[in-house]
Amino acid sequence: MGVPAAGAATSQPSGKLDLIALPKAELHLHIEGTFEPELIFTIAERNGVRLDYPNVEALREAYNFSDLQSFLNVYYHGMEALRVEQDYYDLTTAYLRRVQPQGVRHAEIFFDPQAHTKRGVAFDVVVEGISRGLADGERNLGITSRLIMCFLRDLSAESAMATLESALPYKDRVIGVGLDSAERGNPPSKFQAVFDRARAQGFLTVAHAGEEAGPEYVWEALDLLKVSRVDHGVRSLEDPKLVARLGNERMPLTVCPLSNARLHVVPTLAAHPLKRMMDAGLMCTCNSDDPAYFGGYVAENYVQTAAALPLSDQQLVTLARNSFEASFIDETLKRRYLAEIDAATRPAPY
Repeated sequence: MGVPAAGAATSQPSGKLDLIALPKAELHLHIEGTFEPELIFTIAERNGVRLDYPNVEALREAYNFSDLQSFLNVYYHGMEALRVEQDYYDLTTAYLRRVQPQGVRHAEIFFDPQAHTKRGVAFDVVVEGISRGLADGERNLGITSRLIMCFLRDLSAESAMATLESALPYKDRVIGVGLDSAERGNPPSKFQAVFDRARAQGFLTVAHAGEEAGPEYVWEALDLLKVSRVDHGVRSLEDPKLVARLGNERMPLTVCPLSNARLHVVPTLAAHPLKRMMDAGLMCTCNSDDPAYFGGYVAENYVQTAAALPLSDQQLVTLARNSFEASFIDETLKRRYLAEIDAATRPAPY
């Protein structure tokens, strides 16, 4: 089935549960993947950056991807516009303003420092801009947040280690490390030493696994990187032993349905395994990944996936509850957000 363009109005399907207002956390969101074409052109013009596309419409037309790599080509080109701290602040603020009306109470945001430092942008410029935007988002919009630094897995382990060293002075703002970009041919084992060092320095660990590549990458993420969450993990169902382990350990999976459909990880949204994963006892969450490119922010993912699979109201509430339970916030804040879900879903008195 087709996926509407990012920014399309989110319409609530028939039913009692308001999926848009439903309190939720987003745990799989690349801040660079929220870079809408309009903002790309605004910032590019401000910085004197020449893009390969003549206008917003031509750039959006390029968002017809055949696979992960074709997406990454456009994704990294758009980043060329980002140069100074204000750019990263504006990018972060635009995302938070967009999802605040979609019920997002908390966001754990990925960023890719290597994609910026290799262009000559200093690490501190990126972190300062994003973290300032997150701080203002909590103060002005009421959205709490955490920041997770991802290593580009198609670059070397040495580059990742150097990036980790750059992050050490920022442990007050960067709470974890992850692994993203082109998965196939770049197994988690390639970065075992980097993740060992990160954990020794007090960082939490997550990793993309089981999206393009098979269940063996999920096993490596668990056993070698010792992750607290698996990002995507949709191919885990191919291995019954892995399913049993994920269920027994209550390992969170940050699933991104519209992303998987747009990148042809699954043939259609109606064929997405999210419902089967939940039926198998896996702790799944619903997220948007790179929403500017994949046709929808987090509420669109809930609404469209609920209609396509379909999902029951109980399953949708479970996804929202899982999003807070799997987050890296303290128990007091978790209880507060879970109480908001309870209040939002409590039957109205007669």
